[in-house]
Amino acid sequence: MHILYLRTYLLRSGNLVESQKMYINQCRRLHLLRNQAYVNGEWVKAKSNLVFAVHNPADDSVVAEVPDMDSKDAQNALLTASNAFQTWKDTTAKERSRILRRWFDLCEKNTDNLAEVITAESGKPLAEAKGEVAYGNSFLEWFADSARHINGEIIPSPWPNKQILLTRNPLGVVSVITPWNFPFAMITRKVGALMAAGCTCVIKPSEDTPLSALAAVELAHQAGVPKGVVNVVTTSRKNAPTVGKVMCEDEYVRCISFTGSTTVGKILYGLAAKGIKRVALELGGNAPFIVFPSADIDHAVDQAMLAKFRNNGQACIGANRFLIHEIVFDDFVKKFKARIEKKCVLGPGTKEGVTCGPLINNEQAKKVSGLVDDAVAKGAKVLSGGKFAKNLGNKFYESTLLVDVNQDMQIFKEEVFGPVATCIKMKSEEEALKMANSTRSGLAAYIFTKDLGQAFRMSKNLEFGMVAINDGILSAAEPAFGGVKESGIGREGSLHGAVEYTDLKYTLMSGLDK
Repeated sequence: MHILYLRTYLLRSGNLVESQKMYINQCRRLHLLRNQAYVNGEWVKAKSNLVFAVHNPADDSVVAEVPDMDSKDAQNALLTASNAFQTWKDTTAKERSRILRRWFDLCEKNTDNLAEVITAESGKPLAEAKGEVAYGNSFLEWFADSARHINGEIIPSPWPNKQILLTRNPLGVVSVITPWNFPFAMITRKVGALMAAGCTCVIKPSEDTPLSALAAVELAHQAGVPKGVVNVVTTSRKNAPTVGKVMCEDEYVRCISFTGSTTVGKILYGLAAKGIKRVALELGGNAPFIVFPSADIDHAVDQAMLAKFRNNGQACIGANRFLIHEIVFDDFVKKFKARIEKKCVLGPGTKEGVTCGPLINNEQAKKVSGLVDDAVAKGAKVLSGGKFAKNLGNKFYESTLLVDVNQDMQIFKEEVFGPVATCIKMKSEEEALKMANSTRSGLAAYIFTKDLGQAFRMSKNLEFGMVAINDGILSAAEPAFGGVKESGIGREGSLHGAVEYTDLKYTLMSGLDK
């Protein structure tokens, strides 16, 4: 229940003392909760004064109502960001670094408060939300340092008395469109990078999870980020297409940075093409998790739990297809099943001991259950889970393990984005590669082997932008994150993530002997 609704209800019930206590506790617990958009350093409403509700997916209660902005609001925010860019681009890298460091320090200090907002709107367990905050903060820390290392080049000239200079200049205004699965970290990963490069931005967070974005920019405001450098436009699912169109086509926009589904990414890419806008797209995956006979099976199972059930399977780099060598298949599946049934505890994110929360919305719940039902109808066998935990609510899907899955099933071809693991037998390295690469996605892949030569061969031949050997977690601020094929364009994190938001300028210095 939204804290204002809660207070009104308790006051009307006549329990004034209890209402005061509960209202104060709610305010303390969610003191970073903001119910207005953020433009030009101010908290604002939509020009229409319309709002939409943000729901907790665990129980469908209203967490808050935020402005339902439209294309005119988006245009105003982009103009604001363009005006701010005229001064922000000329700040020194040292000053940008200082501001990002202050933002990082405030986010670190407010870890618990940020996590509570994330859990309230996304449903993920509180411990996992705190992990997301730590992950998201690492990008602010990284780009605070990286801001001072975006360097140019001096190239030996082919002509006498001339000098060739290559310098990197900030692109300009960036439209940042972020998903619901990591509503805080996807913002810091993008905004930290573009600010380090000297760009400004307008953020359109997912309509399911706008509150994390607003909490993040509240701390950015406290950190002294200048007016107009970071702006947030909130919009409902109804207005999202028109707002997204403006954020891709508006004359002030120089780059679109998007994380989300491949389907939506293609639409945005098409809109960006009309103005030859730069794009940074981090799209869907269909990650293989490949286990060879030489692998440490117990370790592989431990890592499988991380690769599959982190964020209840709602991660673009989540393992999707478990390709297990026939020699170790039965052993792996037996241990995996036992680990799932012991470690995957389903429930609301605020409950102690819960490791898997609800799926984000009804559409996602329908998709996950539909893929499982289709596979079972075509011959797959459910070893664990395979249904909704209806006693908990309408979006709690049990952690599921399927075998007898084949390549003709939709669950093999599509990204599940839910708590469903499919185990498939393979006989050789060649067969594993063929199955792993038989997808239009190419984001992440996981390999488990003690054979060093095999590890290098697999890494070379897998058509994926990221490959983890003997590990189920590969995300960090330091490496370059991104995919190939239909999994995206560009890289996030690392110094490459900041360079993504720069243009390379060539300057010829001539007449040096005059």
